[in-house]
Amino acid sequence: MGDKRILPADVKREVLIKAEEPTNPEYGCPPNARPIEKYIQLGVINLDKPPGPTSHEVVAWVKRILKVKKAGHGGTLEP
Repeated sequence: MGDKRILPADVKREVLIKAEEPTNPEYGCPPNARPIEKYIQLGVINLDKPPGPTSHEVVAWVKRILKVKKAGHGGTLEP
């Protein structure tokens, strides 16, 4: 029989909103309205690197996939 693993991304979660506040468009926008380009420009990727490729290779892949000029890693990506 196959191993039936449930990935964290497959678990349906409820969003708990404690308070709603207006967002001044001068300083940003609600996260669900933010364009993906902004997430890529200012974001952090939490990556679980598999054994095999080096940290340098993974950074090169991320740059190529996301078509960005600058990317790096904070510390070791080794398992």
